[in-house]
Amino acid sequence: MLTTTTSGPLAVAAAVTTAVGAVLVVVAALVSGEAAAYGALLGTAIAVVVFSFGGFAVDAVARLMPVASLLVALLTYTMQVLLMLMLFVGLNRSGALDDTLDRGWLGGATIVGVLVWSVVQLTASAKARIPAFETPGEQSVNGSSEGIGPATEGGAR
Repeated sequence: MLTTTTSGPLAVAAAVTTAVGAVLVVVAALVSGEAAAYGALLGTAIAVVVFSFGGFAVDAVARLMPVASLLVALLTYTMQVLLMLMLFVGLNRSGALDDTLDRGWLGGATIVGVLVWSVVQLTASAKARIPAFETPGEQSVNGSSEGIGPATEGGAR
């Protein structure tokens, strides 16, 4: 394992967000009862699932086509917002927010989950040791190491 290998920022963000969500579910159950606990659980699940899908999609595109990663990130973010909107409209129309789920805990857990995910992913990404270039002994993605040679070949460049 290289010293530059770290657990992915997305996995760290998912784990921390899930842990914070579990604490929110327990607090909701103790403070406001069963409907609040279900609301906090669903809010956390929405945040983790929507942001996991978006994060892994952008990560996959960034590995395959780095040039397109910003465009895909912007489109993915837009789709995440629209997906959350559709989920909340669907929950509201289904009537589940009237008796089964607590609106306040659902919204609060979703907001907390999104904020925790964003902060943890940003922090983990900033601390990740990502090599900016390949060393002479490493193979590139296409299997060749052309373009990388000792400094003595061809003089100064």
